[in-house]
Amino acid sequence: MVILFEVLSRLPLSVLHRLGALLGWIIYLSSSRYAARLRENLKNSGINGGQQLMHTNIGEAGKGVMELPWVWKRPLETVVASVKQIHGWEYFEAARGQAKGIILLTPHIGCFEVIGLYVAAHHPITCMYRPPRYPALDKLMHQGRERGGMTLAPTDLGGVRQLLKALKRGEIIGVLPDQVPGNGEGEWAEFFGRPAYTMTLIGRLIESSGAAVVMCHSERLPQGEGYALHFSPVTFDTASSIPKQMNAALEVVVRKHPAQYLWSYNRYKVPRGALPPDVGKGA
Repeated sequence: MVILFEVLSRLPLSVLHRLGALLGWIIYLSSSRYAARLRENLKNSGINGGQQLMHTNIGEAGKGVMELPWVWKRPLETVVASVKQIHGWEYFEAARGQAKGIILLTPHIGCFEVIGLYVAAHHPITCMYRPPRYPALDKLMHQGRERGGMTLAPTDLGGVRQLLKALKRGEIIGVLPDQVPGNGEGEWAEFFGRPAYTMTLIGRLIESSGAAVVMCHSERLPQGEGYALHFSPVTFDTASSIPKQMNAALEVVVRKHPAQYLWSYNRYKVPRGALPPDVGKGA
């Protein structure tokens, strides 16, 4: 895998995206389970676009796989330079001015990997990640991500403590808000009209630190030109369900670039040991 990453990383981003579009279709046609989930999630979202949207999304998912070696193995300054457009950076700077830290929510849109590296080139950031099963992949992940001012925090109690310490230092933390948490770490909240087990961590971090919340999503530009980053402020009413509010904010962002959202992700799964939503309501 390391050798393959090295070889692929030397190809131009435009070539990797063309290969990725092909890979997306290979995965889609070779896995009926994957294809069914993608179709179901996209159809149930209610977003109009029909077959054209689905076909584009299949290719975009493949691009996300093929661009990963380039993002992880190219020099940090090259990756940062691939960000051609920045929208809403003033919201990020305004949040920094509050000096209570920033919770940066980065959903599965476009090349979300590039967001943390771009921020890490300017400011210290601690990003939560789920350690893979294979040590070699974990090492590759650390090498690719822990550059500039980035530190990785695992999805366990120690990792949560790392995040909280970073916020109390007035730094930035990065979290994938649409990643399914483990049992006991979330609550059921609607996401595109369906109950999705959604992390409660963000609410706990806000309560403990008073940190500002900023959403940032990446847009993959055409022809391998690079990326555009879109920052937007998020305000939560702490008296109401933060997971519900967070999912509503995510929906707004996803609707802007639905073709680049990772619809194939198993967002509606029931974590092991957790009660399904219907059972939970009746309890």
